[in-house]
Amino acid sequence: MTAPPPNPPPTPPNMPPPGADAVPTCYRHPDRETYVRCQRCERPICPDCMREAAVGHQCVECVREGNRDVRRTRAVFGGAAVVTPRVTWALLAANVLAYGAEVLARDEILRNFQMWSPGVYFYDEWWRLITSAFLHAPPPSFWHILFNMWALFVIGPELERRLGSVRFGALYLLSALGGSVAVYLFGIAAVGASGAIYGLFGALFVVARRLGYDACGVLWLIGINVVITFIVPGISWQGHLGGLVVGTLVAAAFAYAPARNRTAVQVGSATAVLLVLIMIVAALPPYATLAVTG
Repeated sequence: MTAPPPNPPPTPPNMPPPGADAVPTCYRHPDRETYVRCQRCERPICPDCMREAAVGHQCVECVREGNRDVRRTRAVFGGAAVVTPRVTWALLAANVLAYGAEVLARDEILRNFQMWSPGVYFYDEWWRLITSAFLHAPPPSFWHILFNMWALFVIGPELERRLGSVRFGALYLLSALGGSVAVYLFGIAAVGASGAIYGLFGALFVVARRLGYDACGVLWLIGINVVITFIVPGISWQGHLGGLVVGTLVAAAFAYAPARNRTAVQVGSATAVLLVLIMIVAALPPYATLAVTG
């Protein structure tokens, strides 16, 4: 007959059971002790793995998983939401830097980079179509760059927030190109961001109408500037009207694109405008230049 095993010794009073006093460690860093737990999965997390949440802290994996379900804020007409209008500031900086280059080397900059129809047509200097949009009437004339940069400073941020940075940049450059193409066809030489600025005027009108705002003020702004274009000598009406037409068309394509295929329609429209402008320059001679030289 076998005797029963002896009973284990009783646990002294006030002593925790075995293992109860083990210090928890971070689930990603087992060598780090911590008493903080993720609010979602309740795993222990060290300071390097903590991410602040609405209540308490969460681990990096729970935060990453939660972000997948969060829908990103979009601009009104597509694109990522714009907090800081970086494209506007970059364009302002580029124009100011280009003007500084004119101050240092006026003749060389204008000779090589201003819009000059014979240079584009006879010598294939296509870069003039864009570089001229970042140049302005050289010193001692300052009103040209001051007006254009003031207009960009006032209108640019609002349009960039509505359209998104990429679409706004495309609108600006296509409007500038539209103004240069008009100068190529009907003028001879010009400098200035006025084509792009007039494109922004047209875009502001389109956006205001699309959002249901009163656009009368914008119409007055456009009308006054068009009148000034024709009554003040030395202003390139070709560049102004070319930029206005192209900017209005591009903005209409951006603002009225159907929501379902918005990005595809917007990209396709902008690309189509770009190709048409390129084909115009490639296929047509500059009438004003040929009239003068012929």
